Amino acid sequence: MDGVTNVPEVTVSDIPADATLLDVREQDEWDAGHAPGALHIPMGEVAGRLAELPDAPLHVICRMGGRSARVTQYLNANGWDAVNVGGGMTSWAAEGKPMACASGDPEVI
Repeated sequence: MDGVTNVPEVTVSDIPADATLLDVREQDEWDAGHAPGALHIPMGEVAGRLAELPDAPLHVICRMGGRSARVTQYLNANGWDAVNVGGGMTSWAAEGKPMACASGDPEVI
């Protein structure tokens, strides 16, 4: 999943309300704060967990957009319809979008 080129991207504000959001951050990042209803598969596990992905367009998100761009490129090359969320969860939080977490106040780490 190296060498990201020509990856489709949307801003947080352009994500449809009914979008399937795939969060590819690590477990500690997810636990600290994530979008409610998102599917969590860390980047390093995506290739081994493809069967868990729905047959629907995916909006891929990470902290800033780098990891999710690589995963988006990989998914599109393997038959999925995926788009990167530019700015990632950092933009999500900055735009005041809802967040959930394991305990305490959600944050992006």
